[in-house]
Amino acid sequence: MELKKIKIHRKQETGAAVSQITLDDDYNVPDYRPDIVKVLKEKGELRFDEVKAGSGAVWVKGSLVFRVLYRSDRENGKISSLRGEIPFQEKLNMDGLSEYEPVRASGDIEDITIGVINSRKLSVRAVVVLKAVAEAEVDEELTTQADDAAEYEQNIGRQDVLRLLVAAKDICRQKSEIVLPSSKPNVREILWKSIEFRNVESFLKEGKAGVTGELLVSVLYSEEEEGERLQWYETTVPLSCGTDCEEDGNECIYRIRAVPVSMELEVKPDYDGEERILVLEIALDMDIRVWCEETLELLRDIYSLGKNVIPVRRDRRLDRLLVKNYAKCRLSEQMELPESQEKILQICACEGNVCLEKKEMTSNGVQAEGTVTVELLYITTDDNMPVGTIREIYPFSQLIEVPDISAGTRVELDCGLEQLSAVMLDQEHIEIKAVIHLDLLAFEERPFSNIEEISEEPLDMEELKNRPGLVGYIARAGDDLWTIAKENHTTIQSIMATNQLERQTLAQGDKILIVKQVG
Repeated sequence: MELKKIKIHRKQETGAAVSQITLDDDYNVPDYRPDIVKVLKEKGELRFDEVKAGSGAVWVKGSLVFRVLYRSDRENGKISSLRGEIPFQEKLNMDGLSEYEPVRASGDIEDITIGVINSRKLSVRAVVVLKAVAEAEVDEELTTQADDAAEYEQNIGRQDVLRLLVAAKDICRQKSEIVLPSSKPNVREILWKSIEFRNVESFLKEGKAGVTGELLVSVLYSEEEEGERLQWYETTVPLSCGTDCEEDGNECIYRIRAVPVSMELEVKPDYDGEERILVLEIALDMDIRVWCEETLELLRDIYSLGKNVIPVRRDRRLDRLLVKNYAKCRLSEQMELPESQEKILQICACEGNVCLEKKEMTSNGVQAEGTVTVELLYITTDDNMPVGTIREIYPFSQLIEVPDISAGTRVELDCGLEQLSAVMLDQEHIEIKAVIHLDLLAFEERPFSNIEEISEEPLDMEELKNRPGLVGYIARAGDDLWTIAKENHTTIQSIMATNQLERQTLAQGDKILIVKQVG
C-alpha cells in the first residue's frame, strides 16, 4: 500500500551548553598612552572569532575587548582612554554533538572590574557566561491518506501546524557620517563613545527582513585647541538595516533578532581638512525566522473490511503558535550621588543594559523578572576631576499574558531598552525613566501519532465468524462512530444508514443497531 505524505520543515534544538568562566589578567599600558592615575569608567564586550563543533563538545574562541576612561594627570585632571583585549578559548561539553553539526554561540559579561596596579599596569577581571546551542533543520514527513481510498476506511482529521519557511543568518552593516555643528570645536581625540539602540522594530516586507529605529550617539572628546579642553556631543542617527528575504511577511509569523557584532566610531577630516566628521560603522548579526500557520488533513487511523491492516506509528511533535505578544514595562527611579563624589555640571551620556534573569510560567502567562543597569557619564563641577560616573541597578517585573498556557508551552522571550532618559533635578539627584520592551513568542508542542507505514495480513475468518452479526449498543460519554465501526467490523456509513442518522455525533444514552460486514 502506498501512503501519500507531506513534509513539514522545522528547526529542532539538538543540544545546549552553558559555562561560566572568569577572565583574570594583567594588562600593560602601551607606551604611547599616558600614565594611569585613576580609572573613571570601564566597558567590555565579547568578540567571537571561531565556534567549532567537535565530538561531544563545542570550542569557543574569542576575546574580551575592554575600554577604559581614566585620569592621567594628578594635578591638572587630564583625561585619557585606552582599548585592550584579553583572548580566551573555552570548551563547552554537549552530549551527542558531532563535528558536522551547526552550532551558534553567545555570551554575556556578568561583571567586569578594572583596577590600577601601578601607573603602567591594569588588573582586568571579568565574569563571562558562554552559551552554545546546536540546531538542526528537519523535515517531518506526515501521512495524509492511503492511495486506494475505496479499499480502506480512513479517519482523516484536521491538524494545525507551524511550517518553518525561512531560517537564515546574515551580517548587516550600516555606515553613517555625523558632521559636528559649527558650535563645536574640532576633534583631537575621541575619549569615550556611547552608542545605544532606541525604539527598535523589526520588519518583513518587499523581499527584505531587518530592523529600524534610532542610534543614540554620545561622544566625549578633547578639542584641538590649546589646552585640549573636554567637549561632548550627542545626536541620533536613523537605523535601517536589512537583508534579502524570500518571504514578504503577508500572513506570516516572523522573529528577527539583531545582535551588535561591532560598533565603531572614528573621526575623519572634512573638505577643509578639519577633524569634524564622525564616521559610525555598525555590524549586526541577524537571526531571521519566518513561519506560516497551516491546517492539514492527516491520516489518524485506518482499517479494512477485507484484510487485517496494521499501522506502524511513530510519535511526532508538531508546533503551533499560541500567541505573539509585545509588552512594555515602565520604570521610574531617582538616582542620588554619594556625598564623596563630584557634583554634576552636565550629563554627557546615559547608557543602559537590560538583563533578563528569570522567566516563570504562571496560570495567566509568563512572569519576566530582570534588572536594568543605568550608568551616567558626566562633566563635574571640579576642574581637577572634570569627568565623573555613577552606576545603579534597578529591578523590574512584568507579566506577559499568554492565553491557554500549559506545561507544554515553549516560550522565546527577547527584551531590550526602548527608551532611557536621565534628567537632572539638581547637582546631586537625577530622575531616571526607562521603557523596557518584551517580545514574546509562545509555541505549543502537540504530540501526534503519525502512521509511518502499513502492513497487511489475511483476516482471521474463524474469529470473525464468532462475532455476533447484529449488536444493540447504548452510547456512552465520549463515544464516536469511528471507534464503534472499527471495533464491530463495519463502516460509519453502514451505521448511519441502518439507524437513519443525519450526523456522525452520538449523545450519551443513544441506542443504535450495528450490523457486522465482511469485505
